[in-house]
Amino acid sequence: MSYRHIPVMREQAIQYLDCAPGKRVVDCTLGGAGHAKGIVEKILPDGLLIGIDQDADAVEHAQQVLAPYARNIRLIHDNFVNLPHILLRLEIDAVDAILVDLGLSWDQIEFSGRGFSFRKAEPLDMRMNPQASQSAAAIVNTAGTDRLARIFKDLGEERWAGRIARKIGERRRTEAIETTGQLADVVRSAIPRKDAAKRKIDPATKVFMALRIAVNRELEVLDTFLDEAVAHLAPGGRICVISFHSLEDRMVKQRFNRFARGCECPSGFPVCTCGKQPELKVLTRKVCKPSEAEISDNPMSRSARLRAAEKLP
Repeated sequence: MSYRHIPVMREQAIQYLDCAPGKRVVDCTLGGAGHAKGIVEKILPDGLLIGIDQDADAVEHAQQVLAPYARNIRLIHDNFVNLPHILLRLEIDAVDAILVDLGLSWDQIEFSGRGFSFRKAEPLDMRMNPQASQSAAAIVNTAGTDRLARIFKDLGEERWAGRIARKIGERRRTEAIETTGQLADVVRSAIPRKDAAKRKIDPATKVFMALRIAVNRELEVLDTFLDEAVAHLAPGGRICVISFHSLEDRMVKQRFNRFARGCECPSGFPVCTCGKQPELKVLTRKVCKPSEAEISDNPMSRSARLRAAEKLP
């Protein structure tokens, strides 16, 4: 795969991560290695970058981009949800900063051949890790229409989820839906013309996004990761998450706020009985968004939202 990924909000991310010489930093989603390169240059000469990606192509590309910094990097082909096990294998108890960019890279859309976009005629796959068990085609062709409707509504916030699911059920009785084009056609045919005409995006966009999230269990992975990542930050360490979906951003916001609050007792309790202390200080009280200049240079950054927090001593 030939990568040309433009890192989203790189300068803001590096600033919030507080990268400095000697620090140990984890880039949980290498992608095109744009963030990783910026980070490793800041932590030289004796810092360590741990780069993770579930896409083997991304790891291979990062090895090439970061070759000049070989002694300062450790690149891992894995899902970032396994960060605790990865650090254990590396014999590292805690790190100084953690970055997660939850976006789909341009290269995965354009060159992976896995059907992330309905604008290209490709197999309906959508697996970030090609070795994962269930593809988008498997879900579309075997899941009940009720489950499909829930996926489209809950993960894609699609108004016509039920109608689209029923249309898929009708189509697959005559033929399997195995390509991006087939699925996009079914979705477009299910949405009323008046509604489709009002949309600023293609009618198939939300369904494709919802399927990708479901195939890769993205919300489940993020939920588990956020609970565990804080435990592996050193005191004063920073965590920065760049999300592109309202459900992801809401989860990050709520989790950071919960860690910053500490006590989880019901509001009516006169005194705290749970004993939980605040663990984080939220650094982005107002979510950080890309500049107009960045959006102009990189339209894929338009929906990016960055939140950061610091671990308390």
